[in-house]
Amino acid sequence: DRLAALSKREKQVLSLLPRGLTNATLAAELGISPGTVKVHVERILQKLEVKDRTQAAVYAVQAGLAL
Repeated sequence: DRLAALSKREKQVLSLLPRGLTNATLAAELGISPGTVKVHVERILQKLEVKDRTQAAVYAVQAGLAL
């Protein structure tokens, strides 16, 4: 299961992707740096085997993770 491969923080970031927020806004909401968000997003894309943030956002919605 690809979702099980994600860390708790990666799942938090993934759940926010459908909102279309920038890395800076995601960082502010999560209390982490924009660079850290970028790393999390890159890892999410790799682990879910998707090409971009949009596909990851769709995955989040389909998995019932979207906030």
